[in-house]
Amino acid sequence: MVKAGRVLAAVLLALVGTTGAAPQTGAATAIAPATATGAARTAVSTAVSTAVRIESLPGSWTGTWEAAPSGTAPALPGAAVRNVVHLSVGGQLLRIRLSNRLGTAPLTLGAVTVALRTAAGPDAVPGTMRTVTFGGAPTTVVPAGGDMVSDPVPLAVPAAADLLVTVHTPTDGGPATYHRTALRTSYVAPQGAGRAADEDGSAYTATTSHWYYVTGVDVLVTGGAGSVVAFGDSLTDGTGSTPDTDRRWPDRLAERLRPHRLGVLNAGIAGNRLLRDGTGPSALSRLDADALSRSGARVLIVFEGINDINGRPQADDVGDFKTAYRAIVSRAHTLGIRVVGATLTPYGGHGAFTAAREDVRQRINTFIRTGGAFDAVADFDAAVRDPAQPRRIRPAYDPGDHLHFNDAGMRALADAIDLATLR
Repeated sequence: MVKAGRVLAAVLLALVGTTGAAPQTGAATAIAPATATGAARTAVSTAVSTAVRIESLPGSWTGTWEAAPSGTAPALPGAAVRNVVHLSVGGQLLRIRLSNRLGTAPLTLGAVTVALRTAAGPDAVPGTMRTVTFGGAPTTVVPAGGDMVSDPVPLAVPAAADLLVTVHTPTDGGPATYHRTALRTSYVAPQGAGRAADEDGSAYTATTSHWYYVTGVDVLVTGGAGSVVAFGDSLTDGTGSTPDTDRRWPDRLAERLRPHRLGVLNAGIAGNRLLRDGTGPSALSRLDADALSRSGARVLIVFEGINDINGRPQADDVGDFKTAYRAIVSRAHTLGIRVVGATLTPYGGHGAFTAAREDVRQRINTFIRTGGAFDAVADFDAAVRDPAQPRRIRPAYDPGDHLHFNDAGMRALADAIDLATLR
């Protein structure tokens, strides 16, 4: 549970952050009744009682949204990026995960805010804007290669809400850790100083199709059941689905799981590989950071390997895949996390397809189905293959490249998962 002193500092900053200088952590500013005005004493008293209420809230932290770092982009010094993220489950409080994991220099965060988004665009729902703090301070520095989790933020959020996570970087912190394939329009204020807390989004005149720095949102949930991590490549990241509609298969799975209060985290990276680094670190090397360490993680769905078969150098030793899958399961089991193996889907007609690679895919799928390595199996291959041409996906699911999935195909993948294996 949250430490009261840390929460108190965050609440104080949220209460007075727009009316004057932010108080520092510690007792000097917060408890100086001999010199404080009546209004200040009232604010401190209110903050103390609020902190006590937060401290006494029941529940546990659960991941509600994720974007795994996939690479770097040029920094945007002076800008504020208003990332739009879609939550799976709601909660009483939230906290933000930010990353400089792939950066090469310390990253200064000049301001970070969160707010619920209006129906569209960069505008915040009035009254929902909150300052995000780190150890009680509204600014922080994330070391190169590091990740950071914010203090709890006193903002209740509903399930399936769009959240605005705005990050202002006042200086050039070097290459920016980002998630390339967001399939979501976010917004940029080129002159971002003082703009992170704007409810009106008129300063956000530029757009981006990437998520900058933000890699997760956790919520405090009462009666929640934890989270499911979808771990994979572009097929999980959503390539082929309609942008700005949240129709990736993990989004559809989140809809199905909503009555059960299970969060869904999308740890897909387009171009990612199981065995070696490619686009982003390999699945084996990023497993802990992107999956096993996420708040409330209880089930891991592994849908990864097609890029190893198709990539250069090609991976055609099925034994390597078996070893990698078993290693993932073993590491998850040590933390009490169950693992569902998803069979690799067809891609006949794609430019990388060959009969030899198809043989590798079939042998890997036989292992996933019958090898006994996984706690359960989601047979994605059976769900989407064309009965008339089983080396291909159904035409109704094909966006045209014969590898990825359109919205209907994404739904078919999610619906192929037996919910009983996740609860």
